[in-house]
Amino acid sequence: MNEIVSTAEMEEGAEELAPAMFRAAPRSVEFNKLRKRLVRLTREAIDKFGMVKPGSRWLVALSGGKDSYGLLAILLDLKWRGLLPVELLACNLDQGQPNFPKHILPEFLTANGIEHRIEYQDTYSIVTDKLPQGATYCSLCSRLRRGHLYRIAREEGCSALVLGHHREDSLETFFLNLFHGGRLAAMPPKLLNDDGDVEVLRPLIYCAEPDLEKFSQHMAFPIIPCDLCGSQDGLQRNAMKAMLDDIEQRQPGRKDVMIRALGNVNPSHMLDPKLFDFLSLGRAE
Repeated sequence: MNEIVSTAEMEEGAEELAPAMFRAAPRSVEFNKLRKRLVRLTREAIDKFGMVKPGSRWLVALSGGKDSYGLLAILLDLKWRGLLPVELLACNLDQGQPNFPKHILPEFLTANGIEHRIEYQDTYSIVTDKLPQGATYCSLCSRLRRGHLYRIAREEGCSALVLGHHREDSLETFFLNLFHGGRLAAMPPKLLNDDGDVEVLRPLIYCAEPDLEKFSQHMAFPIIPCDLCGSQDGLQRNAMKAMLDDIEQRQPGRKDVMIRALGNVNPSHMLDPKLFDFLSLGRAE
């Protein structure tokens, strides 16, 4: 069951999209600096990781949280500035969580002239049936959601699924893998799904979560809470978040240094012979 919406505003051209979404935004110097910083960092990620193929169509996942709202707004801002030559289709997957406010996202998207698709798939019942009471639902719920989003991307002719993961998400994933997985791996800015037909893009990978929080407050997005099902993300990720916040408080700017370090790897100074040929390394006779 799904709903496709293409409003009259869409026919007026992409130039109208960003102003519509930003029409109630503050005109303060503080907000303008914040907006420009988020746009600059998003554009940097898009350019550095080769995310754009002009004329392609992107499916932008919209959960109703601050990060996905911010992602959509910044992408529309880039289109308005003539810096993002792709079509955008916002998509919310209603997964059947109890008390999910079904009216909020369609009303918001329609009011702002944003082409969108709302799809209902009761994955919540599947998750609660398979997992014991009191378990954390987030991991299985996320996998089911991703599968449906890939399908929707194919149905809508979208070459990419675009997600709102930010700097903190990538850093937390890196330390989770370091401390609990015994490997060095973060959340990539760009990857190809297992079937090889849909790219997954994370244009906000350099953007700071506190900036997105402030941006959301300034823009007065109608936030939908992520805990409607009563389940929260794992304690291990929460511990990584607390650790990183503590480091940032003690040494401001460390998160920016760390996210840049993930793009500045020296294989010869690591311990992985698959990345560097230590066996062939030797002193010239």
